[in-house]
Amino acid sequence: MSISLKRWQVAPPAPPSHIARFPHLHPITVQVLYNRGITDPADVAAFLRGKGDEANPFTLPGMPTAITRLRQALRAGEPIAVYGDFDADGVTATALLVQTLRALGGHVRPYIPHRVDEGYGLHKEALTQLVRNGVRVVVTVDCGVRSLDEVAHANRLGLDVIITDHHSVGPQLPEAVAVIDPKRADSRYPFGELAGVGVAYKLVQALLRSHHQVPVTRQEVRLEEEDLVDLVALGTVADLAPLLGENRTLVYKGLERINRMERPGIEALCRRAGLKPGRVDATAIGYALGPRLNAAGRLAHAKVAYQLLETEYPAEAEQLAEELDRLNRERQQLTLEIQERARQLALTTAEEAPLLFAAAPDFLAGIVGLVASRLVDEFYRPAVVVEVGEDVSRGSCRSIPEFHITRALEECAHLLLRYGGHAAAAGFTVPNEHLDALADRLRRLATEQLAGVELVPVLAVDAEVKLAQMSWELERELAQLEPCGYANPQPLFLSRNVRLLGQRAVGNEGRHLKLTLSDGQVVWDGIAFRQGEWAGKLPDRVDLVYHLEINEWNDQQRLQLNVQDVRPAGWEETIPRLWLDQSEGGREAGMR
Repeated sequence: MSISLKRWQVAPPAPPSHIARFPHLHPITVQVLYNRGITDPADVAAFLRGKGDEANPFTLPGMPTAITRLRQALRAGEPIAVYGDFDADGVTATALLVQTLRALGGHVRPYIPHRVDEGYGLHKEALTQLVRNGVRVVVTVDCGVRSLDEVAHANRLGLDVIITDHHSVGPQLPEAVAVIDPKRADSRYPFGELAGVGVAYKLVQALLRSHHQVPVTRQEVRLEEEDLVDLVALGTVADLAPLLGENRTLVYKGLERINRMERPGIEALCRRAGLKPGRVDATAIGYALGPRLNAAGRLAHAKVAYQLLETEYPAEAEQLAEELDRLNRERQQLTLEIQERARQLALTTAEEAPLLFAAAPDFLAGIVGLVASRLVDEFYRPAVVVEVGEDVSRGSCRSIPEFHITRALEECAHLLLRYGGHAAAAGFTVPNEHLDALADRLRRLATEQLAGVELVPVLAVDAEVKLAQMSWELERELAQLEPCGYANPQPLFLSRNVRLLGQRAVGNEGRHLKLTLSDGQVVWDGIAFRQGEWAGKLPDRVDLVYHLEINEWNDQQRLQLNVQDVRPAGWEETIPRLWLDQSEGGREAGMR
């Protein structure tokens, strides 16, 4: 299987008349906002202030019924369980809801399934045990919307289930007391892409607001909605929810709270990750905090991450943060080892298939999703990586925009015990006797749906600019677009015919590429992460796509270019043979 080169897709320029409407902003900033559909002056002002709309939680289908049942349970002192998930989204959602119910005087316990022993979602055995322990109400977070059989089992046990989830809804809803999911077909909620923790937060908002109107408990409730937005920010960014609309507003507010370091667990985790107060942004969550929270559920039990977020004691927080840091280092090493094995297995078993499928008994369930993501990054193909168990196997899928992976699993439902997910990511459990049939069916579906499609990853460039247009003034304006992430990416620029003054490999084993660049007026530093194999192979003149960023070193700040892709100057649709020959090593390493 060959690896495609990236396609640079430059956004069409905004009309000059539109640029002229914003004389107080840099034209490049206006262009970036225009690319994101933010064009109205009032919307632009609100976006740059980080202030956006938050919808009324009671407009979510099922919310009034859920609040009525929970208030009844709180008044009667009925034991309540919050049933979560083992990733950062599920753990933050569990912590958020447990904290709220306890503040309201509830008798509540968290339940997070073990990834290996139980797997994702509701389980009949767990529900049965909760009933034996006296629980009468279960509230799910980040799971449950496809758990028809499990909810039916709970009903037979006399257990009331309230579902809060954000995953794709199946053809039928569970017969729960309430099902709260913005993706419901009958939902008119204006923001349909909330993370699991976002949906749980809307439930919390509704609970607290109803309590303020008619108190559900006599005790003083010392908890406000704003006290929980740090957890919303962590889970939303870690789950790759789009950072637009209500998500962006919540993450913006959450980052402000995170940077005040008011929660002992978050403060300890930031210290372990080398993050200073006031410097934590969405990127830091995505690359430093989120992976550490996720490491617990991947290699041990997610309760370690939950306990970190729950604890009020700095000493305990420090101990738990140290354990998460250790688990994350172990996770990194295991991911590299399994990635190489899965890569070779996928290429060997179906070299020309447009979908990669790798399964083995020693692929860890907590790692397979990460490995699938790495394969998609390298080959730009849907990837499925499976841990083969004794009787059943658990797989994780990652995909590309051209192939909706959860819909593909729906076509294979007759082969599966359970499945669920999004367009780009999903998971499943399959009997071992159906594993080969599943692989064949998914490959056939991919072959049919991707026939004639040019599978080339796209770099969505915001604007073609001269290097001379990059400045501290522009950087300060672009910083107001934060938090950046999925659907609100960090602005990406293209500059052509840039003179390359120096190129060398840096970092451990020369993994990264350090560049010295000039437009004839200013000399710029550039860094291209994980592209060190190109050192010494680039020509004197290049076109490059990059982010503008601040590099801090020895308490000094300098602007630098974070280079995402680079080509010989003037290289367009035709690829010079010499360049391809030189590129083979880089392409095989994942450079596209």
